[in-house]
Order: sequence, then C-alpha cells, then structure tokens
Amino acid sequence: MNSPTSLVQSIDALLPQTQCGLCGHRDGCLPYAQSIAEGENANKCVPGGQPVADALAALLNRPELVAEESVWPIQADGRPQRIKAVIREDECIGCTKCISACPVDAIIGAGKLMHTILTDLCTGCELCIPPCPVDCIDLVEDPQPLPTEAQRIAEQDDLRQRYYAHIQREEKRRTDRKGPVVRAEINTALFAQFSALNEQLPVIEVVNKPANTPITLDSKTTIELAKLRTQIKKLEKQLSVREDASKRLQLTELAEKLQTLQG
Repeated sequence: MNSPTSLVQSIDALLPQTQCGLCGHRDGCLPYAQSIAEGENANKCVPGGQPVADALAALLNRPELVAEESVWPIQADGRPQRIKAVIREDECIGCTKCISACPVDAIIGAGKLMHTILTDLCTGCELCIPPCPVDCIDLVEDPQPLPTEAQRIAEQDDLRQRYYAHIQREEKRRTDRKGPVVRAEINTALFAQFSALNEQLPVIEVVNKPANTPITLDSKTTIELAKLRTQIKKLEKQLSVREDASKRLQLTELAEKLQTLQG
C-alpha cells in the first residue's frame, strides 16, 4: 500500500459491490471504502458479513470486529443469504421509479409498461422497494449455488463497472429529470477518479463455468426478451377472460420465440 488511492482500491476490491447503502453510505461501496481508509470501522458491510469484515481487518492490520447483523440467515460461506428482487408483474404500473433506483441497471421496462428484474444482475440491495408506489416487489432467496472465489471477484468487477456506468448516465439525466431523484447525491469526482483507475485493471476471466451458469445477453436481446414477456403476459390475461384461437396461436408463437432467444 503505497498511497491512499491504492489503499481505497484494495478495500473496495473486498466489498461485494451490492451498492446497498446498509453500511450508512447511501452512494455505494466506494465511499465506504474511502471512509474505512480514513479510519471508519470496517465491519459495517451487511451483505459481506463476517468474511468481509475479517478480510478488511487483515488488510488494514486492525483488530477483528463482529460484522453488522443481517436479517437473512447465514450461508455455508459465512455470508448472509444472497437474495434477489422479483416484480409481481401483473401489479406493476410502469412508473419507472424502480429503474432509477437500481444501482446496477438490473431492471428494464418503459413508462406505463410492465417492468422486469434481470435476476442474474440483481444484487438484492433492496433499493427498488421503497420507491415502488404499489409495493409489487418481493425479495426471494437466490437459488443458485454459491459462487467460487474467482466467480465472486468477476461478479464484483462487473457490478462495479455497471454502477459507475449507472452513475454517469443518471448524472447526465439529472438536470432534465422530472420528479424526485431516488438515489443519494453522488460524489461524482470520487467515482470519476476510480472509474478511470479501474479501466486500467486486468479483467478476471472465469473458466470452466458450471452448466447452469446464466448466459450473458447483449442489450438488444435483453430488451427484446422484455418486450416478449410483456406481450405474453398481456395475451395470457386476455385469454384468461375469453378464449380466442388467433390469440392462442399468437401466444404459442411468442412463447417459442422467447424460448429460442433464451437459449
């Protein structure tokens, strides 16, 4: 550790990048990393649990502290249960407030249309829940196997970059946005500095992925999938009220197309 900047980077690398704000820093993991480097206790990362608290204590050569307690049970790896947010899509009114609140852009949709959470990207940060005016978002346990250390690091790197991209886009929209800003005021200078530094870091590739590892989709395919799901939901609702042969055929075709895109 030869500079304050490298110390903050090393601390940030150990944080799970959920950007949840449960540590008290509403604008994400990086500000907490900076505060830890300046002397704040390193046991406040709730989703990281005791493993992250202990890793930070070792990095900083500080006494180990008991991690802040989570409301979720502890997994085999010592961290709290990984969770995902799920929208009850039939109840969604398309207000878009959850989209702005999501720090890693895991929610897609458009105004007055049903929204969908991409659970593969969701960090379980819970930030989409308070702004939802119809309370149609649930938290569920992540059914996927616990990630390996290499997978965890790759996931954290991806989430970090998604958050930085989210901040940049939201800041550009801030002056034109109608309605309240859901996220906290962001220290854009801090994120700009570390975003540039992270772009210079090597990318960690995960090899030998298990067979059930989700496939990463490009943005065009992701949007197409969301549109198909919306059309399918609408047809299913219509058919539940009154049967129609042409709509039933259309539903079958859309379901087949969805299955093809999903691989």
